[in-house]
Order: sequence, then structure tokens, then C-alpha cells
Amino acid sequence: MSLTLYFHPLASFCHKVLIALYEKNVAFDGYIVDLGNPAEAAKYLELWPVGKIPVLRDEARQRTVPETTIIIEYLDRHYRGAAQMLPAEGEQRLDARLWDRFFDHYVSVPMQKIVGDRLRAEGERDPKGVADAHVSLATAYDMLDRHFRDKTWTVGETFGIAECSAAPALFYADTLRSVENHAHLSAYYERLMDRPSVKRTLAEARPYFQFYPYRERLKERFLKDA
Repeated sequence: MSLTLYFHPLASFCHKVLIALYEKNVAFDGYIVDLGNPAEAAKYLELWPVGKIPVLRDEARQRTVPETTIIIEYLDRHYRGAAQMLPAEGEQRLDARLWDRFFDHYVSVPMQKIVGDRLRAEGERDPKGVADAHVSLATAYDMLDRHFRDKTWTVGETFGIAECSAAPALFYADTLRSVENHAHLSAYYERLMDRPSVKRTLAEARPYFQFYPYRERLKERFLKDA
């Protein structure tokens, strides 16, 4: 098969690309990267020395594609499939990129700061950094609640790249700071969670949820088949 996605089923940024692939219904091989295994890690670093996941390898074009947004744009260009994740119209395309970045930087990044801090030893924790991350999430939630007051999806009328970013970001962020007090954001979150591509991604991640540092806060509906 031409496409191989190097990923881990628990990682939120990997979810972003998986959702796009499932929306497109594009065939690919998935390779779960175990960076805790020295031999596996060394092999992966030959492919992408930065060591971050996910990475897409396209053997047909002899191209290694890192970075989630770039991967999705690459898929739009070369593997259209059932759907395009970025709008064709120029201004909407800029908006789609903006909101994709918004979810990555202002929801995913503070979420990962809070989650990562729980994995640290007691004397190495960063309470100020965690408090700042909660403030960032609160600001993002307020902005998103206003944005979705009169919108179904982030840009235009269709599910797109911003949703690929939003779904995993909000899925994990909701375990740290509930979206329920923001009516419009909460309704958007439910639309995301009902999307077949998102359901499939979360179902495949379910065996790994036991390793999520805030697993006790995961909603019961995500821990069993619908």
C-alpha cells in the first residue's frame, strides 16, 4: 500500500490525521510507533529525526510528510478521496487554516501541558504553568462559544480540517475543563463526538485509554461500544 501512517492510537495529534483519513475513506497502513522501545525508536528516527508523531510516508511519491496540518493538506492535494478537508475558496481556506491553528495552539497545547504535568515526579511539577494552561483553555472556550453561536461547523457548512483538529483537542480538554458550561461549544462538541470518523478513531483508541493520565475523568460512553 502506498500510504503508511506512523502514529500512536492514544495521541491527540495522531487522532487529527486519522479523522481526516477516515473522512476521505483513503486506504492506508497504520504503524504504531513505540518510542519507549530503543530499537523501534532508532528505526523511526531514521525516518523522521525530530521524533514526533504522526508522520505520513507515501511510497508512491517517495515522500515523508510530517506535521498534522501539512499531512492533511498533502492528502487533499494527492488523495482527495471522499472529501476535501480545506475549502477551495480563498478566504474560507484562510479561515480554515486559522481555526486549525487555533485548536492546535490554544486547546491542544494547554491540554497537553496539564496532562504532561501529571506524569512528572512531585518535585518536578509546574503548578504555575498548569494554572496558566487552565486560563488559556478558559479563554479559548469563551471564544469558541461565541464563534459557534450561529455555526454548525467551524468554517462554511461542511466538516473540515478545523474539525479534525478540534475533535481530539476538545475530547481530551473536556476531561480537564468541562465544556458543559458553554452551551454553543458543548453543542459543537457533541456534533464532533457523533461524527462517524471521530467515533471510529476513539473506538480504536479505547484499549489505550487505561494509559491516559486522567482516565478517571473520561466519560463512560467512550469506554464501551455504543
